[in-house]
Amino acid sequence: MSEIRTRFAPSPTGYLHIGGARTALFNWLFARHYKGKFILRIEDTDRVRSTKESIQAIYDGMEWLGLNWDEGPYFQSERFDIYREYIEKLLSKGEAYYCYCTPEELEKNRKQAMSERKKPKYSGKCRELDRPKTDEPHVVRFKTPKQGCTKVADLIKGEVIFENAELDDLIIQRSDGYPTYNFAVVVDDITMGITDIIRGDDHLNNTARQVLLYDSLDSPIPRFAHVPLILGIDKARLSKRHGATSVMAYKELGYLPHAMVNYLVRLGWSYGDQEIFSRDELIEKFSLDSVGKSAGIFNPEKLLWLNSQYIKEENSETLAELLVPFLQKRGLSIHDIELLQKIISLLKERSKTLLQMADSSEFFFKEDISYEKKAAEKFLKPELLDIFHILIERFSRIEDFNQRAIEETFKDLSILKGTKLAKLAQPVRVSLTGTTVSPGIYEVIEVLGKKRVINRLNKAIEFIRDKV
Repeated sequence: MSEIRTRFAPSPTGYLHIGGARTALFNWLFARHYKGKFILRIEDTDRVRSTKESIQAIYDGMEWLGLNWDEGPYFQSERFDIYREYIEKLLSKGEAYYCYCTPEELEKNRKQAMSERKKPKYSGKCRELDRPKTDEPHVVRFKTPKQGCTKVADLIKGEVIFENAELDDLIIQRSDGYPTYNFAVVVDDITMGITDIIRGDDHLNNTARQVLLYDSLDSPIPRFAHVPLILGIDKARLSKRHGATSVMAYKELGYLPHAMVNYLVRLGWSYGDQEIFSRDELIEKFSLDSVGKSAGIFNPEKLLWLNSQYIKEENSETLAELLVPFLQKRGLSIHDIELLQKIISLLKERSKTLLQMADSSEFFFKEDISYEKKAAEKFLKPELLDIFHILIERFSRIEDFNQRAIEETFKDLSILKGTKLAKLAQPVRVSLTGTTVSPGIYEVIEVLGKKRVINRLNKAIEFIRDKV
């Protein structure tokens, strides 16, 4: 097998969405599996909708997912001379022609065909015109064969056959001189030596036209693999109502990039019953033979579960690096990374996203916490004053402020007051965290440290006295 060369060719008209990211991932894995090349091409010939912000969004999404490219990015807007050269090749061979039909004529013919219940296709009026180029407005059309059929040997769907009589004489250059999508991508794939094209099956109808162009340009036809689309749980095409569709939105929601990669690759590809893969395993095991023929179903709950598994397995050092931006957005300055890693160790098992982890860890960093109203009303009562005073006195005498010593203090107090540990723990939790939900109270106290624990207990005492 010659060197494998795949490509991802997005249009920069918005963010990198879930479907596009999966297409990029499949191409990237295919190239990496066969030790080939992965090329990034920006199809920016839509002058109205293409923006620099969208181009940057594509870069950001791919970089976050770790999909590095070997060549590019190439821009179609910088390749017009190449397209014109190939247009001239087809014109000189008599396999393309100038069409002078006006938009009004074409619309009239379309409506007539529809009224006669015929397929609205170009009539071929200019197909055999023998006239020189003029200054009249014109497009260039490809001369599609009228007889026979075009076969597409798809690596996922099998052989797909298109009757040539059903295909139109494709416009390959617009009246403004811009190439059309179907022509530009063929020229790009020829000149970039693309061997394998993996893309969504919404492109399948274009493939027959593109195969004919390869033949007319005397170029080898790449292998095609059309991947089924991604649908929502309701089996409708994925849209915003099914959740975020932008890859970078998931970064902002606190998902880990390797969790997203793992989830995306499983939308249409499988390897036995294995659910979770390392990046190296994906590269080793990925093949188009294991890509299914049915649509992938995007399940936000499954993605959330998978993300929680990755958070549990990730080391605290890496999570600390990823978590810092979420804390900074809350106006928190993180100076003690070692402390942050201890906090993360407490929260990993109960956090589904980094966003959730940041919410749960705020109380560790704030000097002045606020109490949830219901929690304060239920647990910060006058009868707790004596217990808080005893805790302050006993905590202040502990030299090695660790979980064992903290737990012993609580047990002694429980015996002294003749009450259950749980009845002591919850008021203390509210006084230290402002809420009734947190990791284990002994762990929380150890990580907060003696000074801050005593300060917060004193603040709770003041709060209770003021309330009384």
